[in-house]
Amino acid sequence: MIKIWGRRTSVNVQKVMWAVGELGLPHERIDAGGKFGGLDTPEFGRLNPNRLVPTLEDDGVAVWESHAILRYLAAKYGEGTLWAADPAERSLADRWMEWTVSAFQPAFTYGVFVGLVRTPPQQQDRTAIARDVTATGALLKILDNHLSDHPFVAGAALTMGDIATGAQLYRYFTLEIERPELPNVEAWYERLKERPAFREHVMVPYDELRIR
Repeated sequence: MIKIWGRRTSVNVQKVMWAVGELGLPHERIDAGGKFGGLDTPEFGRLNPNRLVPTLEDDGVAVWESHAILRYLAAKYGEGTLWAADPAERSLADRWMEWTVSAFQPAFTYGVFVGLVRTPPQQQDRTAIARDVTATGALLKILDNHLSDHPFVAGAALTMGDIATGAQLYRYFTLEIERPELPNVEAWYERLKERPAFREHVMVPYDELRIR
């Protein structure tokens, strides 16, 4: 059985759990990281020398880094679904995964979300947060344009690319921030909310993360 180490409020763990849910794979999630600790044991260090979550173990294979885990799960269990059979289509999913980690997460997750939720109000840099909100909106306008002629990031069906990028949307649309008009992103978000695995693993309240 697949084992996944990580807390359910981690967006990177949520990506992995969403993928497992989409694929219908038997699994066990083990609370680790954050308030749960457990990353400093010799056993965990043998699985992931960086001692971070998510970490996955499957049939004696340990995989770490959320997007590497997504690719592993998609390639092994999701050929023709999360892992598009056509290399060009698969490269499109891959491109948006890389965009997420290189552009969108730095602006939104590490900028806006950390700034507003993971930083005490008296220590918040409102100028930096406003800058990151604007940057996030500009990035999503690029995605919005891309989604203008197909329902998912790589075409007609959900792939690993939607999971990497879409896992951020619940937080983006529930934070009290200014958002530009994003009709195609909003329609995509509505389609994602129809998926049981998204509702279970991504639409997770994050109030416990808030530092007051």
